[in-house]
Amino acid sequence: MADEDRGAGARPTEATPRATLAEVALLFLRLGFTAFGGPAAHVAIMETEIVRRRRWLSSERFLDLLGAANILPGPSSTELALFIGYEQAGWRGLLVGGACFILPAAIMVALLASAYVRFGTIPQVAGLLYGIRPVVIAVVGQALWSLAPKATKKSFRLAVLGVLAAVASALGVEALWVLVGGGVASILASQAATQKDVARSLHPSVLGVLAAAGASVAAPVSLIALFLTFLKIGAVVFGSGYVLLAFLRADLVDRLHWLTEPQLLDAVAIGQVTPGPVFTTATFIGYVVGARGGPWTAVGGAVLATVGIFLPGFLLVAVTRPLVARLRRSPVAGAFLDGVNVAALALMAVVTVQLAKTALVDVPTILIALVGVVALIRFKLNTTWLVVGGAALGVATHGLR
Repeated sequence: MADEDRGAGARPTEATPRATLAEVALLFLRLGFTAFGGPAAHVAIMETEIVRRRRWLSSERFLDLLGAANILPGPSSTELALFIGYEQAGWRGLLVGGACFILPAAIMVALLASAYVRFGTIPQVAGLLYGIRPVVIAVVGQALWSLAPKATKKSFRLAVLGVLAAVASALGVEALWVLVGGGVASILASQAATQKDVARSLHPSVLGVLAAAGASVAAPVSLIALFLTFLKIGAVVFGSGYVLLAFLRADLVDRLHWLTEPQLLDAVAIGQVTPGPVFTTATFIGYVVGARGGPWTAVGGAVLATVGIFLPGFLLVAVTRPLVARLRRSPVAGAFLDGVNVAALALMAVVTVQLAKTALVDVPTILIALVGVVALIRFKLNTTWLVVGGAALGVATHGLR
């Protein structure tokens, strides 16, 4: 891909060096092994590594790609990784960066699923979670502190829009509607200020990326049915891992009866405990469901469920990435992206508050979070070492309780 195409739509306010395919692969492979905490934490870690440490993207371009990832169905943090890989190394970066981010978690989840099928339980990881969760809060909080001023600097109305989006999310409004509402409200506010006609200037591609459809799969438990079910889920689910839980429950527990409620909760727990995308929950479910036909069917089920849930994201990013620059050049579409960006940050803020309620449970966890914030802001410590340190402290402290 030509350099001018890669940089189209990016502002020349910061240096944005092009990374090699090997650099993209190594970064996302490391994140695949160490990026704990779910989508909000993944976005925060990517902002730290890609914008502030490596300066591959400007903050503005990063926010544009984040906004685009948030309005596509599928795992938003994984799609952000795909966008970044595509930006830096073309379609090879899309494939290699995405695979390196997904595969470590998928392999770990498959191994845990194997132990689950064999022993009927999952390994105890309470100590690890106890120490890692406060670090996640610190990482996300630092990213919000860095990104929020850049997302709202154009006008005061964007700051107000972010507050309203946060309130809507806290009141239980669906994440998709918060994002779309933020974009539409930004357009209306922008056009009200400039007295332009919204209807004539709205680019059709803004609406096109919001459409998603899926058909129900009614079939016995087979590898093909498993693949098609997760392909449908990957094509229609918006939002966080908690939204994914609702889709999985409706399809796999209520309609298809492939899982029991406890099995589904165990699958989601494994997806949250391991690093990388929470959507590797599909790997666990594919293995457990496939194991009814034997060990090789279990492996096949894990592979096909993983491919099925992530494949729509790869296709959507490949199709929509060239549109991001065009959307940014259009005044109306640019206003839409501005609104989506602040709404996405508002969703991150609400998720952070919700996670903090379960992460900061006593004095040690609060101290771990505070040390993490200081290490990030004052010493710019690599997030990998923060996660390792938090895990070690968590195991040591939890063992003394």
